[in-house]
Amino acid sequence: MSTAASQLPPLTKRPIPHTICLFDVDGTLTPARGAVSPEMLALLQKLRTMVATGYVGGSDLAKQQEQLGVNGSNVIDMFDYCFAENGLTAYKLGEALPSTSFINWLGEEKYKKMANFILHYIADLDIPLKRGTFIEFRNGMINVSPIGRNASYIPSSSSHSGALSDERENRTQERHDFEAYDKIHNVRRDFVEALRKNFTNYGLTYSIGGQISFDVFPTGWDKTYCLQHIEKEGVFSHVHFFGDKTYKGGNDYEIYEDPRTIGHSVTNPEDTMKILRELFKL
Repeated sequence: MSTAASQLPPLTKRPIPHTICLFDVDGTLTPARGAVSPEMLALLQKLRTMVATGYVGGSDLAKQQEQLGVNGSNVIDMFDYCFAENGLTAYKLGEALPSTSFINWLGEEKYKKMANFILHYIADLDIPLKRGTFIEFRNGMINVSPIGRNASYIPSSSSHSGALSDERENRTQERHDFEAYDKIHNVRRDFVEALRKNFTNYGLTYSIGGQISFDVFPTGWDKTYCLQHIEKEGVFSHVHFFGDKTYKGGNDYEIYEDPRTIGHSVTNPEDTMKILRELFKL
């Protein structure tokens, strides 16, 4: 157990019993690929003294550390449960839980065939911009970006100026521009349909999330995967989930609709804070 967790009441003795709040990261706790705000951190710390807390994100732990672990804080000490890659990498009270792997499940030959198809498809795409890292390989999934994840958001900082600051702003704008373009031309939607058509026997699920990419993972390895860790405790009868991509096809849809959760659809971190304050009288 982490030092931070040892200073809190045990999970079974929080003032609001049998209750846990799970949060999506991008668009729920933070701006897309941005850092968590001090106001959100303070609210989450206060919430944790009342109920158990956790986050569940599709990204790997390093990216979640970048977004949530500000001021040198270790993200696995900030929540009771940390579910990276939808829970394929998981921590409870700072201790690692059993993990598993996408590539071991799918196999190298099948993965190579799919990766080749994806790269050929992107090569033939006529879109305004292409950058780099079109397939990001993760422990529990692959993340596919038609524009390339090198267009990802980089938070601006007053300590950077001149050409570096301009580059940061340009790359941020590239991400926003692609999101707007995709809403009109449905690049990601059509890409997903092509994969479904060509790999029908792979047993995979495709989930569009964020601004520039979509996730590919074994069916059942969506965000509901993390609930198995919660259920093992046998103490949580109220599982609140907060997410912004709760529509069908969004990467929060399955866990939002799951009968084991109480779903809260939010539009941004400010909306999350508003609902938390109303729900738990914070």
